[in-house]
Amino acid sequence: MHPKSLRVFLDTSVLFAAILSPTGGSRRLFQLAEAGVLHLLVGPTVLREADEVVRRKASSSRPLLVQLLDAARVGTSLLPTKIQVESARQYVRYAPDARVLAEAICADPDWFITLDKKHFLNKKREFRIGIAIGTPGDLIQSIKQSFYLP
Repeated sequence: MHPKSLRVFLDTSVLFAAILSPTGGSRRLFQLAEAGVLHLLVGPTVLREADEVVRRKASSSRPLLVQLLDAARVGTSLLPTKIQVESARQYVRYAPDARVLAEAICADPDWFITLDKKHFLNKKREFRIGIAIGTPGDLIQSIKQSFYLP
């Protein structure tokens, strides 16, 4: 019997980091998804933001973004309702990130992975949404620990 794959929602910052660094933690999450250890999810806002950022900052890497998403079989969450976005604003005042958080909550993941210190990581103790929030490194460390515990 195979263990259940962890459901992991990725923020735009993680997608962009995976493109820029073939050896970093963000790229490692895509490799773990290809191996079936993780089930990666993104929201429509994350996809749009990632495409915009890649076009603006690393346009030649656009095919790599598509390749990573496809190879890892990344799923997409539903668009949140206006009420869900407003609810997320109690945690994140910055409207675009509140929308991303609402998409993450709609996806019902085990983890929300981000590199955004300002809006998410520095405030993660304030979140009471039932989803673990951390960096790619935090998730990788958690996975490693789960394999070594008796």
